[in-house]
Amino acid sequence: MQLLDNILEPPSYGWMDKQGDLIKPTPKQILKEFFSRINIFNTRKNWLPFFNWFTVLCLFPFLLLFIFNYFNWYLFAAAFVYSMIIMGTHGTIWHHRYCTHGAYKFRNKFWRFFTQNLTIKAIPEEIYALSHHVHHAKSDQPGDPYNANAGFLYCFLADVNHQPINRNLSEIEYGKAVNLMRHTGVKANTYRQYQQWGSIASPLTTFLETFLNWAFWYAVFYIIGGHGLACALFGGAFVWAVGVRTFNYEGHGKGEDKRTDGVDYNREDMSINQIWPGIVAGEWHNNHHLYPKSARSGFKPHQLDFAWYYIKFMSLIGAVTYYRDSKKQFLKEHHHPYLNSKKQSNTTRTSV
Repeated sequence: MQLLDNILEPPSYGWMDKQGDLIKPTPKQILKEFFSRINIFNTRKNWLPFFNWFTVLCLFPFLLLFIFNYFNWYLFAAAFVYSMIIMGTHGTIWHHRYCTHGAYKFRNKFWRFFTQNLTIKAIPEEIYALSHHVHHAKSDQPGDPYNANAGFLYCFLADVNHQPINRNLSEIEYGKAVNLMRHTGVKANTYRQYQQWGSIASPLTTFLETFLNWAFWYAVFYIIGGHGLACALFGGAFVWAVGVRTFNYEGHGKGEDKRTDGVDYNREDMSINQIWPGIVAGEWHNNHHLYPKSARSGFKPHQLDFAWYYIKFMSLIGAVTYYRDSKKQFLKEHHHPYLNSKKQSNTTRTSV
């Protein structure tokens, strides 16, 4: 926890006031912070937040080309499935369950690389994984980088304002941060390079990996369906890259307690299970907060979990050598006791 207290760069408006209460910045303060942190002319250490949004904006022209030059309903359906299901599920498989929580292990680097590049690359691993450790440690509390209690914009621009690594870590702290990322395969800067660039990831390596990933997938899509399909799917990637930034605000009840008995068993934070994110991405968020290191979060029969199906399939073919599955624990500790208590309550009311 001591590392997680300090691992992220605090925003200029701070995480909490002197009384320990969450600081809720105004939209003006949030936007000012955003544009300050992507200003690479001010400091090169802003390169990763800048690059994160630069790649998103580079996807936007593909969406425009699709809409105005290649639109038809077949391509629209392909873009919808790619954006909502394929990109969404891959985000859960790679960034969420592997990079952050280490819920499963690959047999070798090939299968890790294969899974990492299953889709168009849109989010740097460093931006996602480190901050997500903090999110779980401080969920819905001051210091949570995407705290829904501070509003939509606070969450939507969190990748720039709240998620980058602290630029003033000691060498020991930096080494611990690197260890949190080591299994992901991200090539880490030395401590001296970190002091120069303000990141674990190398700018050149990050750029080359993204460029080669995009070139590969554009070529594949072009071979399958020409420029129309390529623009449709790259445009779909833009929609996902923007839309995913809204998830934690929605997934934590928009700052309200929207938990439902018998649906949301975790009561330590405001996370909720939502049908749409669950179906398209396996993101049953309240279940996940109960068992964050589980490779499966769709515990009930109706809770589809395509991310889990991929991990399980990879295990069957030997590409994944280990995974955690907390379904039995969930049923024993939460679902079955709830059903029994409900049954006893109904029996008591009937007898009365």
